[in-house]
Amino acid sequence: MKRILLALALTVACGSVAAQENISRLNGAITAEAGKHYGKLDTVNGGIRIRAGAVVRSAETVNGGITVDDEAQAGALETVNGGIRLGERVQVAGNVATVNGGVRIDRNSRVDGEVRTVNGRIEMEATEVGGGLETVNGDVTVGTGSTVRGGLTVRKPSGSGFRWNLFGGQSRDPRIVIGPGASVLGELVFEREVELFVHETAKIGNVSGASPRRFSGDMP
Repeated sequence: MKRILLALALTVACGSVAAQENISRLNGAITAEAGKHYGKLDTVNGGIRIRAGAVVRSAETVNGGITVDDEAQAGALETVNGGIRLGERVQVAGNVATVNGGVRIDRNSRVDGEVRTVNGRIEMEATEVGGGLETVNGDVTVGTGSTVRGGLTVRKPSGSGFRWNLFGGQSRDPRIVIGPGASVLGELVFEREVELFVHETAKIGNVSGASPRRFSGDMP
């Protein structure tokens, strides 16, 4: 009887693993269909779309964006050249990271890891981030009712001298906004010049490298 039960358990387990399909491509987009379970989604030249209610272990691309629809779940999201957009009530167990692209997270979503970008904006609304936020050349908006349990870091750009944008002009300083009722519970560390605006109802940790400017209303 014990052998029969063990065999049944292994059959169920193997079936569960098999149901988590891995998709890997060199060229072309990948779509995780609504409500289905997947393992690793991996492409080099193409975007990734995770439809509503889908569950994905991880999604990675080099040249393409990642879009996660409402109520989907993912282990981790990563791209090099592309933005990442999360809908409402999305859950990410790991990190959300891009190099050249922005990150936008809609209401009632949760990221247990960190949110990172080098050249791109980070925006969130009524979102919880278990780790920290990090950027080099991007604006950051911790929108109304959001909570960041880690810190917020703006790194110093590599190289020296003036900073230039893609159009040949000098880049402006990143604009950091902590909105109404928002919280950044860890330390705010700025290794370069920034404009830091903190709403009068927001809560933040210790700040180094910048002087906060308090504001009222929706945005400064």
